[in-house]
Amino acid sequence: MKRNPGGGFNVVATKGDACGEGSNLMQYVIRVSANGELREVEDHVLQKGSGQCSVGRRPVGLEGTVAGGCEDALGHHFAQAAHLEAASIHAFLRLRDELALRGAEAALQDAALASAVDEVMHTEMTGRLARRYGATPPPPAVATVPLRPLSEVALDNAVEGGVRETYGALVAHHQALHARDAEVREAMVRIAEDETRHAGLSWDIDRWARSRLSAPEQSALREAQKRAVALLRAEVALPLDSALVTEAGLPTPEAALALLDTLEQELWA
Repeated sequence: MKRNPGGGFNVVATKGDACGEGSNLMQYVIRVSANGELREVEDHVLQKGSGQCSVGRRPVGLEGTVAGGCEDALGHHFAQAAHLEAASIHAFLRLRDELALRGAEAALQDAALASAVDEVMHTEMTGRLARRYGATPPPPAVATVPLRPLSEVALDNAVEGGVRETYGALVAHHQALHARDAEVREAMVRIAEDETRHAGLSWDIDRWARSRLSAPEQSALREAQKRAVALLRAEVALPLDSALVTEAGLPTPEAALALLDTLEQELWA
């Protein structure tokens, strides 16, 4: 916050995230006048999005943060992973509340709560890897947003769970098999198992929610999922730092597209 000579002050804020091609982490300068009026006076891109981020369930209201402050590709990757794993805790706790509000069965609510507990462990594991490679994971900032109607919950679940988290589970299995770094392999074995269960929860919620939505709302879900898959294809096609492939076990663009082809045939067709 910076005070202006003529009264009032400026507030600097960030919004967005750098997870995904076409996304940007933005910084805004908002001028607050002496009488309380707000006016945006400046904005610029802090960090452009890329396909090198972790894929998982991002909560609504997630505010952008530059992850890690580290030039090392592995440090940056795991700091961003830890940041998003921590954000997923918020996502699952919110999901549990929204499922309860909309009358979902107790088993779905309990599974969402258990998933939040899993994400606590994932945050600790990826955070240790980030620090080992010289990066410090920033804690997520999540704005308070009112609980949403079922159609919005289902739409979010279709994209964040049915597409991004489902693909993320498959990538975690790939890393568990291919990472040269033994500590990464060990962490990804546990994460892959949990994320596969989380992806299954996403599809269970999808089936429960679709039966309660109108035909236009169901059509909107299908279209949103198609757009999410197309965006994910663009993200994973970008080149990766070689250390992310060898040490962290991330799939090459060619392998990633093959994984997406498999999911598209089995789940997204």
